Amino acid sequence: MAQFNVNTERFDPYKNFKFKVRWDGKYVAGISKVSGLMRTTEVITHREGGDPSTVRKSPGQTVYHPITLERGVTHDPEFEKWANMVHNFKGDSLMSLKNFRKNITIELLNEQGTTVIAYNVFRCWISEYQALPELNAGENIVAIERITLENEGWERDEGVQEPTES
Repeated sequence: MAQFNVNTERFDPYKNFKFKVRWDGKYVAGISKVSGLMRTTEVITHREGGDPSTVRKSPGQTVYHPITLERGVTHDPEFEKWANMVHNFKGDSLMSLKNFRKNITIELLNEQGTTVIAYNVFRCWISEYQALPELNAGENIVAIERITLENEGWERDEGVQEPTES
């Protein structure tokens, strides 16, 4: 059975190594890793008095898990600028109450570089910022900058359709 409506001969899933992240209307450079989008709905259990042997289950609160973004350290200040809106070294009075939350978009691309799936993530703010990793002269790796985004939910962008090219 075909998994794709437009490209009915295609059966392989999309790869996870081509993606883009956007906020404030522009793409953020150099992001090399995005943690998964995950939500958990709590289970509320209860019993009815007339049926003592069966436990009923209902959905409770839904929690949207934090999202981590990583990229190599560069001169681009976007991670640091946003992190400073939540906490500024010069004091709480410089915290941006208006701008510290942002909506972001995470786009998954196919091998041709066309956006095939996108998710809009709402009311994000940075709860953790790592400006530099542990530095070690004995290792041969890229220095990674990391932010952890708290969010209030996400949804698939239904405006992104399956590409017409194979």
